Amino acid sequence: MERLRRRLEEEKERLTKELSRLRELRLARDRWAETRGYGDERSEDATKTVELEKGLALEENLSNLLEEVNHALYKFEVGTYGLCDLCGQPIDPERLEILPQANLCVACKAHKAKNARGRHPR
Repeated sequence: MERLRRRLEEEKERLTKELSRLRELRLARDRWAETRGYGDERSEDATKTVELEKGLALEENLSNLLEEVNHALYKFEVGTYGLCDLCGQPIDPERLEILPQANLCVACKAHKAKNARGRHPR
């Protein structure tokens, strides 16, 4: 278990640095775009928009992953690491080896995914 905790702490550090780097790059691009202005070409503006959206999506994904890692580290602190957040049963150690931030057992994860697919946006 201590090895998994170290892996989570290392992942937290890596994700925090990567998020910081991405945010700094986005801010630098924003400052540069403000001084330069937008391009005259619509295709140039469209390309910038797509790049911005991809960067923001990457930031969001990394931020979500960091939240999962922080949650797993919190579970270590309170003594519930390795237990499913929904049913309270132990999470398979092989699953934790592969995905140390896993907070659901396989059965609950499958059930949650099935329910999410069945929902229709309103």
